[in-house]
Amino acid sequence: MTFRFGTSLLTFLTLPFLVGVLSVGCSGGGGGGGGASTSTPITSSTPPSPTTSSTTTTFGSAAWPHLSAARRVEVHPFTTAIACANCHATDPSSMRDAAGRDVSPYQLWQATMMANATRDPLWRAEVSVEIAATPSMARTIESKCLECHAPMAQFDAQAKGESMRLDLLEQDSLRSQLALDGVSCAACHQIEPTQDVAATFDGKYTIGTNREIYGPHANPNGSPMGFALNYLPRESAHISDSNLCASCHTLTTIAMDANGSPTGGKILEQSPFLEWQNSVYNDQVATPAAEAASCQACHTPRNDRDGNPIQTPIAEAGLGTAPRQTYARHTFVGGNTLVPAILRDQAADLRPLAPASAFDALIEETRNQLGTQTARLTLGAGIRTGDLLQLPLTVENLSGHKFPTGHPVRRAWVRLRVIDAQGQVVFASGEHDTAGRIVNGGAPLASELPGGPHQPHRAAITSSDQVQIYQSLMSDGAGALTFLLLRGEGYLKDNRLLPKGWSASYPGAAATAPRGVTGDGDFLGGGDTIQYRVLAPAAAGPYRVEATLLYQPLSARFASELFEYATPEVEAFKTYYEAADRTPEVVASVSAQAN
Repeated sequence: MTFRFGTSLLTFLTLPFLVGVLSVGCSGGGGGGGGASTSTPITSSTPPSPTTSSTTTTFGSAAWPHLSAARRVEVHPFTTAIACANCHATDPSSMRDAAGRDVSPYQLWQATMMANATRDPLWRAEVSVEIAATPSMARTIESKCLECHAPMAQFDAQAKGESMRLDLLEQDSLRSQLALDGVSCAACHQIEPTQDVAATFDGKYTIGTNREIYGPHANPNGSPMGFALNYLPRESAHISDSNLCASCHTLTTIAMDANGSPTGGKILEQSPFLEWQNSVYNDQVATPAAEAASCQACHTPRNDRDGNPIQTPIAEAGLGTAPRQTYARHTFVGGNTLVPAILRDQAADLRPLAPASAFDALIEETRNQLGTQTARLTLGAGIRTGDLLQLPLTVENLSGHKFPTGHPVRRAWVRLRVIDAQGQVVFASGEHDTAGRIVNGGAPLASELPGGPHQPHRAAITSSDQVQIYQSLMSDGAGALTFLLLRGEGYLKDNRLLPKGWSASYPGAAATAPRGVTGDGDFLGGGDTIQYRVLAPAAAGPYRVEATLLYQPLSARFASELFEYATPEVEAFKTYYEAADRTPEVVASVSAQAN
């Protein structure tokens, strides 16, 4: 028996935030359930105790709950990940790569944004703001968001004809434990294969109730899992197919007015799967390119950190599992370093499964991916016309989708400095302060402040208050900039870097087409070239030119707009955010001499 997620009304509202990301690609995963289960045994191996019950702390005027610590819970057809850890966590003689590093699924998953999809305080703050702005849609917003951020709990609620609400995360019930397990093992590995991937968009995929756990390996040994958890491991290629990721990473939001009535507009809130389809990385075409790779190939890599294929048993020694060659590291690495650091540093409140060391490892892996596999900068030869120096800078996208991709909270930008022979900076664009705000002469640009203008896409930059920012910015019904998903009628700007091979002639390309780049003939699939025109007299040279591509999982401007609201969730997140290191991540850099 299977259940299909989503309803016609809820399809209108999709507000997941990644986790995603796991981003650069991924920001969430999972889905909600509907219908009635054939059987619903409910057990809990450990009863609630004072140490795992919700308490409250105070930030300013906001009461913020300490979330419950995880414990083993079984609610058909799910079990929380702690049960899986019994066999799929750290073991001295299995689940190790050639260098002896721990690559056990549970150990790598526990710090990811998938595992922490509901403990993520930024996501909770965003949902609270959408509810504050459109209060009549509160239950619908919560339900839709929880389909992808708390898939097991949402499934359980809908199967019993009930509703999953955000405030249930603050309890320590069986269902809240399912929710706090985020996008967990038993959610992803019970998703059924599909022949129509488009029918699964907006979190509408199917989870089976026959307790079959899908994996990519042939001839799985079913005895240990069947005995311990009453699950039957089954081989299925779909678990390694990009279609599995499409459901919660292809999301459309229908615009609403303040009363909750549809206005007729909509936005594709995130579309990394569609972006990937229109690229050289699509491995589902008849003749894939040499670069073709699935979502899982990058986000759950089959090679170790040294680039070598992993061969190891998938469970602890003694269970009779043979070494597997196609062994995936469950890192789900994207581009988010901010929220994992907050989860690590605010563990007393957020109670994540992972220890600090696991978050440190994830952040290191994320920075490695950002710095080696995401983008490349190339400075062309300078062209001098009198005292004016023209410097072409090419930004190349190496990722399998737009960069940045996903939820419209992320951004990347170019910082360029021109330094004369005496070491003096004669031109700088894209400098930032310790709060992560883009500045000019030490003061934040107006485009960094709430209610301020935005920086348009630029083919050329001629002054220090102009910055090339790669981002997606929503517009409301009046064409004005908005940071509310439910007011988004379209995109005012979407100049995120297109993936290599993106083509306007590809079927459905209009859905992911850039906005606001008209007239820039070199903004193409795979990258963009910016012309910097700088006053730099030859007599003060030679000049050193330094270019850096910077990235923020949470744009400082978006944060400033978020903080205009005074919900308890926003006030709590603001406290965490202001205590965090907000230094932008370095994605790529290059330097050269110009005369």
